[in-house]
Amino acid sequence: MAVTPEMIKQLREATNAGMLDCKKALTESDGNMEGAIEWLRKKGLSKAAKVADKVAAEGSINVKIADDFKSGTLTEVNCETDFVAKNENFQSFVSEMTEVIHTEGFADMDAFRGHKFGSSSFEERMGEAVSKVGEKIEVRRFATFSVGENGVVNGYLHSNGRVGVVVAVECDSAKTAEAVRDIVRDIAMHAAAMKPMYLDETAIPAEIVEKERAIAIEQLKKEGKPEAMLEKIVPGKIKKFVQESTLVGQSFVKDDKKSVAEALSAEAKNAGGSAKIVGFARYEVGEGIEKKGCSFAEEVAAQTQR
Repeated sequence: MAVTPEMIKQLREATNAGMLDCKKALTESDGNMEGAIEWLRKKGLSKAAKVADKVAAEGSINVKIADDFKSGTLTEVNCETDFVAKNENFQSFVSEMTEVIHTEGFADMDAFRGHKFGSSSFEERMGEAVSKVGEKIEVRRFATFSVGENGVVNGYLHSNGRVGVVVAVECDSAKTAEAVRDIVRDIAMHAAAMKPMYLDETAIPAEIVEKERAIAIEQLKKEGKPEAMLEKIVPGKIKKFVQESTLVGQSFVKDDKKSVAEALSAEAKNAGGSAKIVGFARYEVGEGIEKKGCSFAEEVAAQTQR
């Protein structure tokens, strides 16, 4: 039976599914409306479409470190409520996505979205997950790190699953890499707590430095400092900003007499070598997403109405 635009429109109004999904459902069911609705429900696409305009600002961070500590993956998967974030089905889905991303080594989100989950497309797999938990789900972002024989990747996932960090280090030898493995995890824990924005000074955009410089000058003027003194004082303030906002420059939480870079170097030196942090990523659930206020009671009420 030929699928008409009117049939597609009718199915969309009944399910809120996408146009192409509705057309495929009608084609698969030979134009039978009930069969098409059942097809969409089985794929999870009907429910997925109904929650498409929801805000997914809760969720979970996950960290996967390879057994040989030569690669690591950090992911953030979002849902709508903290209630669902703790759900076993959701957590299982987060673990599955992290494992796939880590194993396949996708270059970016577009490559990941093109991945086949058995016979299912990315959209179909997402639809199945949405159908299980009853909320909008998004694989928001991921970061992967790989190093050679003389490197080490380690990470840290906070117990509540809301903050995770992966750190990559290059060393002079495989022996040094093995010796600094534990402190690299400590550095990941440090980053989780201290929230560095950048790896080092070179990673800070020039416009950010200029903005900080302008703020420092205005503050000094308000303090009544003479114009002639500003250029002598401002560099020190910029240096402090760099130290406080970069991972390598921050005072190490386990030894505040050393910077993170110095603590790593000292550990490597004890093993007769050298080491340098070459990359890191820190994710916190929902950062940068505009959230809607919702109490725990409202979350429970929302679940009972699904």
